[in-house]
Amino acid sequence: MGQPNLTVFHTMELLGFYLPPLAFWATAAIVPFVILRWAFGKIGFYRFVWHRPLFNIALYVLVTGGVVGLGNLAWL
Repeated sequence: MGQPNLTVFHTMELLGFYLPPLAFWATAAIVPFVILRWAFGKIGFYRFVWHRPLFNIALYVLVTGGVVGLGNLAWL
């Protein structure tokens, strides 16, 4: 049997400060989130959304989770 596939998150250093990996992934998720938000506004999807700020927060959390999942493919 082989070794188990473990997901490892390393802390990053920026100007002498250690940052958690989530800070990097949250920053990387901003670009796809803004593109999705713009696309939803263009196609008129927000007409069907009851609470737009709450929907945008949920969308950002989902995009961040997707970026984390796609950015760390060691779990496959």
